[in-house]
Amino acid sequence: MNRFTLGLLIGLVALPARAEMTEAEREALHAEIRAYLLENPEVLVDAMAVLQEREDVAALERDKQLIVTQSDAVFLSAQDWVGGNPEGDVTLVEFMDYRCGYCRKAYDEVEALIEADGNIRFVVKEFPILGEASLLSSQFAIAVLQLHGPETYEKVHDELIALRGEPTPETLSRLASDLGLDPKPIIDRMPGAEVRAVIEANYALAEAMDISGTPAFITPAGVMRGYAPLETMQEFVAAARNGG
Repeated sequence: MNRFTLGLLIGLVALPARAEMTEAEREALHAEIRAYLLENPEVLVDAMAVLQEREDVAALERDKQLIVTQSDAVFLSAQDWVGGNPEGDVTLVEFMDYRCGYCRKAYDEVEALIEADGNIRFVVKEFPILGEASLLSSQFAIAVLQLHGPETYEKVHDELIALRGEPTPETLSRLASDLGLDPKPIIDRMPGAEVRAVIEANYALAEAMDISGTPAFITPAGVMRGYAPLETMQEFVAAARNGG
């Protein structure tokens, strides 16, 4: 069945019966459609594919509108760490959680993507959604960024992604010491208003962008929710570079 015929059938099913039809005529029409579908069940598979395609297109357009509406908060927030090439021609934003297994799986591939491309501006949104351990990790990373700047944050970010034990205050204090930092100011800052404001802003932005899990990636051309292999990430960046 071609797309025109399939679309016509979907339209017949979806449209309400005309007011001038009698009850008998409506029943006959419904019986005819039902009989056709029973004799040709593959039509339902085709119909579902068409509907999914329409939903995907609508979702893409919805994401593009959200990106336009939230552009400054997504790409230009002064509270976020910026890595890769700060002058790159494409900005890639990641909402991430240090305790997320898929974020850890994506870490090496994102690093490879950024290194091989050389022209990606990479922004990290701290988005702790997996409990107290996630929250402590993000509080620690944000406190380090605020107190010691982006270079030290990058080191802490890498260590937290690789951390296999629980990120307790004691563990985080040892991590700070191992990096040559005084742990006390960092630990003291973690529950404070400055750190909390960053996390709350990211929560609000994620809700506005319809992001509920990690990792999630945004470019000016679209949103990708969930883990994707390197090749898919490359295609995602290429689409943004080519204007979506």
